[in-house]
Amino acid sequence: MIKTKDIKEFNWVEKPKANILIIYTGGTLGMDYDENGALAPCGFEQVFSRVPVLKELNVNLSVISFEEPIDSSNVAINHWQKMAEIIYNHYDKFDGFIVLHGTDTMAYSASAVSYMLNGLNKPVIFTGAQLPIASPRSDGHDNFITSVEIAADKKDGKPIITEVCIFFNHVLLRGNRSKKVESQQFDAFESENYPILAEAGISIDYRWSYLKPYNDEVLELYTGMEQNVAILKLFPSLSNRWVERFLADENLKGVVLESYGAGNVPNSESFIALLKQAVATGKIILNISQCNGGNVVHGKYETSSALDKAGVMSGSDMTSEAAITKMMFAFERYTATADIKKCLITPIRGEMT
Repeated sequence: MIKTKDIKEFNWVEKPKANILIIYTGGTLGMDYDENGALAPCGFEQVFSRVPVLKELNVNLSVISFEEPIDSSNVAINHWQKMAEIIYNHYDKFDGFIVLHGTDTMAYSASAVSYMLNGLNKPVIFTGAQLPIASPRSDGHDNFITSVEIAADKKDGKPIITEVCIFFNHVLLRGNRSKKVESQQFDAFESENYPILAEAGISIDYRWSYLKPYNDEVLELYTGMEQNVAILKLFPSLSNRWVERFLADENLKGVVLESYGAGNVPNSESFIALLKQAVATGKIILNISQCNGGNVVHGKYETSSALDKAGVMSGSDMTSEAAITKMMFAFERYTATADIKKCLITPIRGEMT
């Protein structure tokens, strides 16, 4: 069970533009140097002291922190569930939510939380940093400040952003369209198959035609996630014997197949037969591309034309992060195989075209 600390409120103004809840899970942004010179998670009084301009944004902030901040490499389903539950339980009290999170698995978490929150009509913005907030060159300052501004922004009294996003290095991206692509530079994330939602320069330039419109739906929470799914990434000379053993696991329910290019796989009869046998035993296989951009089109080339006949489904232009978390979600959300398959090939949170 993931435990959290009590909410701390920082009410700087009497009539704020917005009330924002910050969910601190861990990650580089919320670290400072301890007395021994080592980086360690710090309290938000220290974070705010590093970013004093936050008090000038006409926004009141509240913070809820994981009792034990985590490295994002250790993120698991129960952490996603906790993030979604916090948002759901405090939904009526706040105008927007910011999740401070490590960068390595941020795209997975943003995708998973997007599926868990149906009917969302407020901003949930994941952000973090490549350098700790204590570093003079930290990118965390701008990422944090602008995330707060975007989470607080409204038009005609309604939130401008009404979905789960990632803000990083001056751009706002749809969370379940994002992928971490850089570990040494500040432009850590990109969204090749969907345009950026906003760009922060002198002002915040919203790309209105790509934003999810405001809705009057009631927020619903679905936290069930199936763990017995896996990703199979193709590479030249991948052993059929290994694939056979992988697919034969009796606990395995679904597979995201990372294929080449536009959905191509080896066209050997033995490989296709393995996929067909797995589908025949009840496993669901969803085909996505290894490429950051583009989409899967079965039959575009001869090497993918046999997949439909084998029962492999096209994942269109989903990222690996969005596809595997959607598969986890679909297996728990639905019981009938037909409903699970329909969910996987139908856009439900803007994760695919």
